[in-house]
Amino acid sequence: MPGVPEPLSPSVGWGVLHLFCKPSPAVDAAAVLAAVKALQADDHQVVTAVLLGHKADACFMALGPDLWRLRRFQTELVGAGFEVVDSFVSLTELSEYSEHLPDAMKEARLHPQLPPEGKPAFCFYPMSKRRQVQQNWFTLPYDDRKDLMMAHGKSGRAFAGRVLQVVTGATGVDDWEWGVTLFAQHPDDLKEVVYTMRFDEASAIYADFGQFVTGMVSTPDELLTELGVRPSS
Repeated sequence: MPGVPEPLSPSVGWGVLHLFCKPSPAVDAAAVLAAVKALQADDHQVVTAVLLGHKADACFMALGPDLWRLRRFQTELVGAGFEVVDSFVSLTELSEYSEHLPDAMKEARLHPQLPPEGKPAFCFYPMSKRRQVQQNWFTLPYDDRKDLMMAHGKSGRAFAGRVLQVVTGATGVDDWEWGVTLFAQHPDDLKEVVYTMRFDEASAIYADFGQFVTGMVSTPDELLTELGVRPSS
């Protein structure tokens, strides 16, 4: 198609775009739904969530192989009347400590299928590792870092079945180093998993966390209805 650039894809994994939005009075419900369906038809995924609090009203988590296509989706949402008040850009990845994982788990990290069934509670936050004196993650020997992350992962696996954690890499593509998206059965599962894992040395000593955004996974139609957006008659 003339004017459409060639796809830009990571050599491994997918691009991930979190758009945190507020609706303008001119939101076009039909255009929003069309943008979501078109992105899905182009072999990308969209998770929609209604958010609580003042930070934003809606999250559109879009992921797939083509960064140009993700950018076009952002353009379409803005054109349909949503204001992007915050965002996060990242890539699915395998960490340097994941060589021991079975192939199925590696595939789930690189190409997650979202949203997971039965986990409507939603949370997103960014995080980075510290570089402070006596708390510099990047000066630790690899084996020490690996041991700390293995212990951290063990804490997270205690929540298997209750919480799905999607960690995406943002080093070099956004202000923080990782984005963490949580899907849980109950809102207090979100609180418990984050609280529990903060006692791990990898987090307690070496991690900094950004702003948390919380809400409920929804269908696009449910999101628009909750925000008071009605289809044009």
